[in-house]
Amino acid sequence: QVQLVESGGGLVQAGGSLRLSCAASGRTFSASDVGWFRQAPGKEREFVVAINWSGDTTYYTDSVKCRFTISIDHAKNTVYLQMNSLKPEDTAVYYCAADPRGSWTQPEVYGYWGQGTQVTVSS
Repeated sequence: QVQLVESGGGLVQAGGSLRLSCAASGRTFSASDVGWFRQAPGKEREFVVAINWSGDTTYYTDSVKCRFTISIDHAKNTVYLQMNSLKPEDTAVYYCAADPRGSWTQPEVYGYWGQGTQVTVSS
């Protein structure tokens, strides 16, 4: 069993930055790939980025490439999502998820989810 807790969301102006954190307890990220998803009001949950357990392989959705960076700190058992050059269309609840048993981009393959953190980007 693993518990995931996201933090770091908030309100930021367009062009600004935020860093989201996903802290795990009950199980370390040394044995699990981790993904970030987001869900805007009225829309389906959307894949953002994922990282493998060793931290040397990542995959980003096109809309966030060169703006977002995922990283993993095994010592702190935390995954980070650095978000730069934020746009209003990045506004959503951001979720981290762990232990995928299939394609990283499909939310249904992840076994564990956090509660989400709201990111709001004003224009």
